[in-house]
Amino acid sequence: MELLSVRALKKYFPVKKSPERLGSESLWLKAVDGIDFSMEKDKVLALVGESGCGKSTAARLILRLMKPTAGEVLFEGRDIFTLKGDSLKAFRKSVQIIFQDPFASLNPRRTVFDTISEPLKIHSIVKRKDLRDASAELIKKVGLGTDIMNRYPHEFSGGQRQRICIARALAVNPKLIVADEPLSALDVSIQAQILNLLQKLREETKITFLFISHDLKIVNYFSDTVGVMYLGKIVEYAKTEDLFKEPLHPYTELLLASAPKISHSPSPQAIHRFTDSPKDTGEIPSPIRIPAGCPFHPRCPKRFNPCDKIAPELKEAKGRLVSCHLWNPYEPGKYN
Repeated sequence: MELLSVRALKKYFPVKKSPERLGSESLWLKAVDGIDFSMEKDKVLALVGESGCGKSTAARLILRLMKPTAGEVLFEGRDIFTLKGDSLKAFRKSVQIIFQDPFASLNPRRTVFDTISEPLKIHSIVKRKDLRDASAELIKKVGLGTDIMNRYPHEFSGGQRQRICIARALAVNPKLIVADEPLSALDVSIQAQILNLLQKLREETKITFLFISHDLKIVNYFSDTVGVMYLGKIVEYAKTEDLFKEPLHPYTELLLASAPKISHSPSPQAIHRFTDSPKDTGEIPSPIRIPAGCPFHPRCPKRFNPCDKIAPELKEAKGRLVSCHLWNPYEPGKYN
């Protein structure tokens, strides 16, 4: 069943003009530029892409932490931007977030018990006399001992803080959790522990995840579907297995080729080595001055005649959606 549907979602930020350019055209930073996707219950959708591609802005729009420039976000069939009163409170309860930095997302003046019990009180989930027992159960669910209840965030490691944040998100029994780079601030060894915890919770609770990450290895392990974003747009949308097996969009190919790979070395002095990186394709253009035509064409090694003139649509190709003239029908003579 469809839990979340995003339709033509846009978020533009006005750019302040310099005094020297009086009378010049208005400039807009197109953080999210008309994206569409949907999420089914008990599934994980990952949004991937380079920094600045619009992943986190999309997440904040879906959480209704900011207003869109245009478009809709439907949660269980209702547009979240029209919700008010009790309906909005019910949405807040159903959708929770795990932030990138667990230390910044915890109040340093509040104990673990205060942090976890607060959503239980706000949404009247348990009686006041049962708050400590309910908080203790949540703490145990994320692999921590109940003896930490009266301690403060600065007394914990990064991985422990992230477990506390996960317990807080689970407190209200959400239907959807938005995980915005939840592992990037942690050590590699701790990342594996938190990822295994999320996988375990997913299997036990059947929670749906919108997982935002730049680590393709983690995305390959944890997600069911992947949306690849570039300059505010989704350029490829596919099942995880299909995308990693055969990427269709040149940008997806670039992302996968750029991920570090380890191979066995024949040299006895070096057990492993990193494979060669792909050739430099330049930097991502400014989201204020997005190139005409396909936004990826200045960096694309496969560009040809229509790419700098016509923006390709996101259309079905080989069982997925891809925005590329290599896969979408076009008329060659039209662009000569």
